[in-house]
Amino acid sequence: MITFRPLAGAVGAENQVPLAYLLQVDDIRVLLDCGSPDWSPERPNLADAYCTALRECASIIDLVLLSHGDLAHAGLYAYAYARWGLKAPAYTTIPVQAMARIVTLEDVEGTRDEQDIPDGESPTVADTQTFSSSSPKYIATVNQVHEAYDAVNTLRYSQPTHLQGTCQGITITPFSAGHTLGGTIWKIRSPSAGTIVYAVNMNHMRERHLDGTVLFRPSAGGIFEPLARPDLFITDADRANVITSRRKDRDAAMIDTIGATLSSRCSLLLPCDAGPRLLELLVLLDQHWKYADLRYPICLLSRNGREMLTFVRSMMEWVGGTVSKEDVGVDVTGKTAPKRRRADDEADDEALGAFALRFKYLGFFLNPQALVQKYSSKEPKLIIAVPASLSHGPLAVPDNVILLMNRGEEGTLARILFDRWNSSQRGDDTWDKGKIGSNVMMDGSLHLRMNSKVPLQGAELESYLAKERATREKEAAQQAAIVRNQRMLEADEDESDEESDSDEEDEVERALNEDQMDTTDGDSAVVTTTRRRKAEKMEDNADWGLDMDDGLTKTLLSFDIYLKGNVSKATSFFKSTGGQTHRFRMFPYVEKKRKVDEYGETVDIGMWLRRGKVFEQEAESDETKEAKRKQVEEEAKTVVQEPPSKCVSSEIEIQLACRLLFIDMEGLNDGRAVKTIVPQVNPRKMILVHASTDAARTLIESCGQIRAMTKDIYAPGVGESVQIGQQTNSFSISLSDELLSTVKMSRFEDNEVGYVTGRVVNHFSSTIPILEPSGISIPSDAHVRD
Repeated sequence: MITFRPLAGAVGAENQVPLAYLLQVDDIRVLLDCGSPDWSPERPNLADAYCTALRECASIIDLVLLSHGDLAHAGLYAYAYARWGLKAPAYTTIPVQAMARIVTLEDVEGTRDEQDIPDGESPTVADTQTFSSSSPKYIATVNQVHEAYDAVNTLRYSQPTHLQGTCQGITITPFSAGHTLGGTIWKIRSPSAGTIVYAVNMNHMRERHLDGTVLFRPSAGGIFEPLARPDLFITDADRANVITSRRKDRDAAMIDTIGATLSSRCSLLLPCDAGPRLLELLVLLDQHWKYADLRYPICLLSRNGREMLTFVRSMMEWVGGTVSKEDVGVDVTGKTAPKRRRADDEADDEALGAFALRFKYLGFFLNPQALVQKYSSKEPKLIIAVPASLSHGPLAVPDNVILLMNRGEEGTLARILFDRWNSSQRGDDTWDKGKIGSNVMMDGSLHLRMNSKVPLQGAELESYLAKERATREKEAAQQAAIVRNQRMLEADEDESDEESDSDEEDEVERALNEDQMDTTDGDSAVVTTTRRRKAEKMEDNADWGLDMDDGLTKTLLSFDIYLKGNVSKATSFFKSTGGQTHRFRMFPYVEKKRKVDEYGETVDIGMWLRRGKVFEQEAESDETKEAKRKQVEEEAKTVVQEPPSKCVSSEIEIQLACRLLFIDMEGLNDGRAVKTIVPQVNPRKMILVHASTDAARTLIESCGQIRAMTKDIYAPGVGESVQIGQQTNSFSISLSDELLSTVKMSRFEDNEVGYVTGRVVNHFSSTIPILEPSGISIPSDAHVRD
């Protein structure tokens, strides 16, 4: 039986993003995507219900599949992995893993730079008071993001993977979905439930850096055979009632707008995400800049934009479109172009990928301050800012142009601006009618909530500095204790084994027999022994150059240390008679034994590495030490030290005085493509997700007009469960050789079938039962199951 429940991104939901769906195949629970909502919307959203539902089921999930590397599909995975126990095996393609890591880091760093986000869990209502808004924000740390995506298993396209453990029997295979680099259509094969295809956010059109989805290839005869006629097809219908304008018209409108704005000495702002769709925009702009020989700067405001391009250049086998042919000298039209080497390409040592991915006109800036330092605010420029929702980050665009490339999430500033632009268009020029539309002059006012950091002053600064000093002192004390314990352990390991076990037993017996001796004499003997061992250890450590005057005595080893005190109240294990002097109390002593394996005594590699560094430091000349010291000082000067600050939130009113234009660059199928592809897939059952009520109704009506199309189409809402099929119990069984030799096989299509009858026998030496013929004798170590 198959059970499907949308956690977010269902049909008719107020917010169509993020995407997260729980698919249960018999007893196996699969999480399809794990997106994150926008944490700084201008209007309240329903993110709390989604986060609560995901947290409740995170620990019981058996498998995670990520389809695209953006926030809508993978933004919350890192937090759920670190805090909610989402430790199930996760699978995706190599580019999706890299892109999801980058966009999550960009979102985490950008949000934490403007708002005070605690590092701990915040599930209670009381904890929400620490946030700038009424809803908690589940933002992971940088280390948690890296740890989560390092644990993700990566696959290549068309690579079937047979799962083990709790998911034994399930086979997953990724296929190209288009839209984003590494975007995936998941094919899930179950022996009891059949074939399940999960395909959301596809694009069948070829782009500059990507090929279209493999699901639909008109030149190859239509639907890709391995994905045709699945038992269950899960797809989105977000754009089922949308007609997208031609790519030629979109590119022309964007280029004309950019050229007209820059030539009038004004600037443009292009909000964009930090990952997959940014690459298509950069390729388009770079090609136009080369063709028109423009000298205006292209500025990318992103913390991880450079790392994103580095990842893409290392994954050229995943890049398609026209970019993949430039390194081999093939023209876009298919003709072989003359090979020529450019001086700027030879000088660019960091450019590892195709010529179109080197972007020599692009400048990277971590913050607006760095941009203003290089380019004047009056100088015309093209600014690409992250994020696309405009929910956080820099935005100062008076008398300039804002060019939107996607609609944005419901409730964000980008969506508010898009709604204003769309309502200003004429009836036939709206974005879903296949027209480009025209730019509009924005007027009026807009109330926004601004989050920012301000330096601490006065009593707040003094309190912060006092806490910092206390923290540093505590860390220094802990580090000193760790170093002292480490050196004590190393000193114990360096002791020679001159005394055998029998000598140690004799020493213990002699100490017991001398209980009646004067305590002072015993103490003097201990002092003498300690001094002798101290002299030996000082000579040994002098050879290693470890005689450092840091206040840590190397003689404090694991010897018996006697304590003075009220010995009359101390109980003794040994019986004492009258007139005998009590011994001083002693620390409990645990003998440290050397670890020995089949190869001999184990060696502490860390100790030898530390001593090797001591040798290297002693062997260095004064010039080398001075050069290293200067290098460390120069690096410390380049690092910008952020002053102590706090996060504040304020409500402001801004006057709109800019031009606004929307050009659809999302790279998704429109309604015509969806209505063509879905009937050709011809699934036995279908589930619609990620769509408005009108869009889902449009697709259902279109499929209803096709006689061969299934009528079992479901569109569940958020939290609603859909059950398909019946509960099936599957068992593993082995066929004995005697049974196979008696079966008469008949050929049916591509398979051979036969009828068998026998009895199930459980052998104690095997965990899998065996089906054997009824006429043979039963072994003594076997049990027949009724």
